[in-house]
Amino acid sequence: MNAGVIAKLGRLIVGEVGKVVYGLDEEVTVLVAALLVEGHVLLEGVPGVAKTTIARALAASLELGFKRVQFTPDLLPSDIIGTVVFDQGSGEFRVKKGPIFTNILLADEINRASPRTQSALLEAMQERQVTIEGATYRLPEPFMVIATQNPIELEGTFPLPEAQLDRFLVRIRIGYPSKEVMRRILRDVKRIMNWPIRAVATAKDILEARNSIWSIEVKDPVIDYIIELVEASRRVEGVRLGASPRAAIALLQLSRALAALDGRNYVIPDDVKTAARYTLPHRIVLTPEAEAEGVTGESVVERLLQEVPVPIP
Repeated sequence: MNAGVIAKLGRLIVGEVGKVVYGLDEEVTVLVAALLVEGHVLLEGVPGVAKTTIARALAASLELGFKRVQFTPDLLPSDIIGTVVFDQGSGEFRVKKGPIFTNILLADEINRASPRTQSALLEAMQERQVTIEGATYRLPEPFMVIATQNPIELEGTFPLPEAQLDRFLVRIRIGYPSKEVMRRILRDVKRIMNWPIRAVATAKDILEARNSIWSIEVKDPVIDYIIELVEASRRVEGVRLGASPRAAIALLQLSRALAALDGRNYVIPDDVKTAARYTLPHRIVLTPEAEAEGVTGESVVERLLQEVPVPIP
């Protein structure tokens, strides 16, 4: 599958999601790009800005399995990965697989579950497998976790530790829509509620596109640009921990996917800039003093994109 075919596939998916989610084409494109490079996504925003709708719409535009788990303080790891139960009919123990055995898992309000339950996702996200009573089970392919969290109402929540945040390829922040987008939403409420999305791609399409992403060329000057962005993130005043090698790999892979979705078989600096805004901010740990002054991971990344020299083609 060449870049032109991947770009067409991406436009079809983004177009379908766009039937119910307005004004978020770039965010949805990044979501599709993450899927193509085996990444997981953290959607962050206040209630009512379509976080859950985006995940549902993406799954509906693909012939993939989709399950949603509402994370709550009393949720147990076995509620996600499954457990062993006794079958009275056969008189034997059997494995009852949990909702994680799907293609796209929506972990809704992930920060409301306990750290023990949150960590149940780690093996699945990293290894594409889960362990139930000592036995290992592979997850379906493709597999993707889309987690949501609410940045307000933090009482009684369990913030994701840096190690777990790092498992998410990208963090997408969803803000309030513009007045024009809001007008379109209100005019089309009935159409949106009727859910006009149809499947435009299969698991085979996604896996073929995923394999083709590796052929997207990244020349040495672009690789050096990625390295410099990552290393520069560690030298910014007020940053306690900068981007890691895993962050550099995430930046490289998402840049490849964005290039392919734009119909190109090579990465340009603009791909890296876009990818950096989604892969780096949640991997930058600030000092308490910097946070008190209003510095954010996003502002650090924007500073890096302005200060680090861009390679000339």
